[in-house]
Amino acid sequence: MEVRVTHVSGLQFEALARGHRIRCDQPWTLGGEDQGMTPPELLMASLGTCAAYYAAEYLRTRRLPVEGLGVQVVAGKAADPPRLANFRITVEAPAASDDRHREGVLRAIKKCLIHNTLLHSPQIEVRIGVPEPDTSPMPVVAAE
Repeated sequence: MEVRVTHVSGLQFEALARGHRIRCDQPWTLGGEDQGMTPPELLMASLGTCAAYYAAEYLRTRRLPVEGLGVQVVAGKAADPPRLANFRITVEAPAASDDRHREGVLRAIKKCLIHNTLLHSPQIEVRIGVPEPDTSPMPVVAAE
């Protein structure tokens, strides 16, 4: 899996994966132009959409309607180091009206890749790369 992030302008960045683009920015209050979600909001969106996907798969495999399925993710901040310290996922699944299906949806969501990634700290390696200078010869343009 790979995502490429490039600077657009100001505090805006664009993430590109498999031909899909997402714009990331900061709100006006932090000096941005508010043209996209912030990095923490993108993380929360990733967790929420992953949970929604797994909930929907549970419902579909049991031939239950997916209509009305919704997920809300709320996160709290912590300092030292600055981070999102806790997440609360609230799932609205009208088709999961009994305890058996609510427990099934919960089990399904706990299989979410993003949920499990956040529960089990991944290794993160950061490398600082410097582009190689272009050493190819300049094309010769003939004067007329």
